[in-house]
Amino acid sequence: MGYGSNGGEEETKKNGREAAATAPPPRSSSLYRYNSPLVQVCLIGLVCFCCPGMFNALSGMGGGGQVDHEAANNANTALYTTFAVFGVLGGGIYNLLGPRLTLVSGCSTYVLYAASFLYYNHYHHQLFAIVAGAVLGVGAGLLWAGQGAIMTSYPPADRKGTYISLFWCIFNMGGVIGGLIPFVLNYNRAEAASVNDGTYIAFMCFMALGALLSLAVLPPSKVVRDDGTRATNVTYSDVSAESIEILRLFANWKMLLMVPAAWASNFFYSYQFNNVNGLLFNLRTKGLNNVFYWGAQMAGSMGIGYFLDYSFRSRRKRGLAGIALVAAVSTGIWAGGLANQLRYRDGKWADELDFKNSGSRFAGPFVLYFSYGLLDAIFQSLCYWVIGALADDSQTLSRYSGFYKGVQSAGAAVAWQVDTHKTPLLTQLIINWVLTTVSYPLLIVLVVLAVKDEDATTQDTESKLPPTDATNNASAKEI
Repeated sequence: MGYGSNGGEEETKKNGREAAATAPPPRSSSLYRYNSPLVQVCLIGLVCFCCPGMFNALSGMGGGGQVDHEAANNANTALYTTFAVFGVLGGGIYNLLGPRLTLVSGCSTYVLYAASFLYYNHYHHQLFAIVAGAVLGVGAGLLWAGQGAIMTSYPPADRKGTYISLFWCIFNMGGVIGGLIPFVLNYNRAEAASVNDGTYIAFMCFMALGALLSLAVLPPSKVVRDDGTRATNVTYSDVSAESIEILRLFANWKMLLMVPAAWASNFFYSYQFNNVNGLLFNLRTKGLNNVFYWGAQMAGSMGIGYFLDYSFRSRRKRGLAGIALVAAVSTGIWAGGLANQLRYRDGKWADELDFKNSGSRFAGPFVLYFSYGLLDAIFQSLCYWVIGALADDSQTLSRYSGFYKGVQSAGAAVAWQVDTHKTPLLTQLIINWVLTTVSYPLLIVLVVLAVKDEDATTQDTESKLPPTDATNNASAKEI
């Protein structure tokens, strides 16, 4: 009887374990848990608020806040050249190191970049700025690969558009605050050409804070969604496996269809920052314009994010409708840009505009620059939504995001040199218009062929890592 009793207990325990394994995970009680996707996406948003958000505000001044754009153009060329390489490699590095080490390594390079322009304010030597730009390109590649993986893999599949727009709002609030810094600190310097030292020091303080905040980001295996499921049960990879997977991206038809959109998505910055905001407005008005440029990005990302999540029941229809909407808005904005550019085809603007003293002449160029910010947000949010719809696991999406940022940065490196070599401004505008327009039909093909209608995102079966000792044993490793 004792034997039978023990056997019954063992059977009961076995059945209990099987039931526990197959039972649905318990629902989590609060959206605002530290390990919830919402809090983690907000946290990576704050990191980007402090680092690339402030960088965007600095770049948006035109020439990094300097009257001579050459140093900033060369620094940005170095930046985006290394960014193009480490953007692609960043996904693999993220899979090797995990989010915390990847993010803090990337964030720390932003401080050096701002410091180089503080140095340039006094000594006018380009070398420091160029080297700092190259170093920042490495760091930015790491940061944005990690950000892309977190933003696209942590949220539930049917709310990725909402979470992307939430991130974009927090991130671009950095540009808004960063625009206020030079506006306030240079308000009474209407005739000044370059920003003062305090502007660069303020940027450096925010960037250092971002590096510290990045240490609070959780690895995906510790992030629990509201239904109790984990973001992903990631196992960290090894170098050889990641190298193979990164090389395979260049033959992945999904990524090849993303190339024109990725190339276009930062190509227009040099034109907008240097030749619209940097050329048409005086110093304090440039800062004010940046407040509204990045504010427009917040509004645009919220609108397109809501549309991509709620407009239709079918996810594929939402994607196609989103592409059509962005294409229509893009066409209208670039047409307005063409009308404005025809007013100064030779690249010379006689009288810099001031928000207080220029009257009605200020309105048209200001609305155009605001609209450029709106276009940037809806275009990039759409691209990230499409990437997020291609897979659900953090490892695959980190590589996809890294590839996107790498191609994006290669385009930006070319764009800054296009401006440095004094390419006619009308030509620059037309190139930007064509690049964004070409990307829309290719995105349509990608959505039709690769985005599934069901809410649960299928795993990307093209990118499975081969089993290795590293991947089998690394599940216990925590970063």
